[in-house]
Amino acid sequence: MRNLFAFFAKYNNWFLFVILEIICAVLLFRYNNYQNSVYLSSANALSGKLYEWQSEVGSFFSLTKINSQLTERNLYLERQVSEMSEKLGELTKDSAYLRNNQLQMLADYKLIPAKVIANSLNRKDNLITLDKGKVDGVHKDMGVACGNGIVGVVYMVSDHYCVVIPVLNEHSNISVMINNRGYYGYLHWQGGPSDIAYVDDIPRHARFKMTDEVVTSGYSSIFPAGVRVGKILHVFNSSDGLSYRVQVRLTTDFGNLRDVCIIDDSKMKERVEIMRAAQDSIKPITR
Repeated sequence: MRNLFAFFAKYNNWFLFVILEIICAVLLFRYNNYQNSVYLSSANALSGKLYEWQSEVGSFFSLTKINSQLTERNLYLERQVSEMSEKLGELTKDSAYLRNNQLQMLADYKLIPAKVIANSLNRKDNLITLDKGKVDGVHKDMGVACGNGIVGVVYMVSDHYCVVIPVLNEHSNISVMINNRGYYGYLHWQGGPSDIAYVDDIPRHARFKMTDEVVTSGYSSIFPAGVRVGKILHVFNSSDGLSYRVQVRLTTDFGNLRDVCIIDDSKMKERVEIMRAAQDSIKPITR
């Protein structure tokens, strides 16, 4: 014990230096927005690689459950396609109509498969890190989805990794609509359970029912129309009483998120540019 005290007494200046350095680092990253965002992004190569190794180990032990979910989902999609083919065949008298239409729709999109290597659920500003980056064709503002529904929007990109703002982030704001009803609003998450979110600004004259499905509206340049979001659980009045607030149970299981797809819309840039050009060309009319 005496030797231990002598050791600390001899090197007390070094111990004090290390403690002060740790305190400075904590203060720097906690109270400075830029440094904090860089730290939290987990997009640098070192932390990204560590997350990737950790994710690979977790993926190995969850393969059985994932395969079961994929099989169930494939059966569901096959049933849907079969029913739609029959209905469209009856209406159009053309059995190849659906196949041709699907090929045309998918031709506009490139799906970049990616794996989740870091994910958080217990914060208001949750972030997700994926193992794809600039060299894979990923850039900011791309939509991200999985087999069960939407995930979020790409926020930050490095060469080999990207960070996504998921639906479970208070800054997420995605345009959605009630499927087959035509009424749209904006999807928000306000903390709490990871399977519950809210759609704001649904008009008062809207007619819909519980368990109706909510999907992406296609009004933005990020997500195509029809990507699954969730099902309606409850309906509330907005704070001003002028619209409805709809509670939605999300179809995406963010607590068990592994494989996702980044949606690369080849025509997105063209649409954004023409919208901006139209806005710039509109000038106030003076009389």
